[in-house]
Amino acid sequence: MHSTVSMPMPRSRRRGVISQRGFTLLELLVVMVIIGLLAGIVAPQYFNQLGKSNAKVAKAQIESFGQALDQYRLDLGQYPSTEQGLAALRQAPPNAARWQGPYLKREIPNDPWQRPYQYRAPGTHGDYDLLSLGSDGQPGGDGEAADVTSW
Repeated sequence: MHSTVSMPMPRSRRRGVISQRGFTLLELLVVMVIIGLLAGIVAPQYFNQLGKSNAKVAKAQIESFGQALDQYRLDLGQYPSTEQGLAALRQAPPNAARWQGPYLKREIPNDPWQRPYQYRAPGTHGDYDLLSLGSDGQPGGDGEAADVTSW
């Protein structure tokens, strides 16, 4: 009995079938449609969250200003006037002998939509009104365009 063991041919000697690997145009189109559908679902949710985060930042800044305004009132017995504005938290107004500030560590920033916060004292909703007009810069609004207020 004679047995033969077949050995695989070295790569250099294989010449038979050439395998071509790749994707068909149809497969690529299907993948692109799936990616487009996912982007259509995810992108609006992402931008909705971005708008909510701007409103949260504005609310946090307004609360911080409120704490500084309360400290100002403890020292001087009243809130800054509308004319003095929030600047009175950083720089002593004229004739403010008991001013112990600055009441804020940093300069007063604009709201997340790059507009100044609005301050009125006395306010219509309390001792003072402090607000941001939201993304549209107009009173009222819904969603991201809604006003962010201190009351």
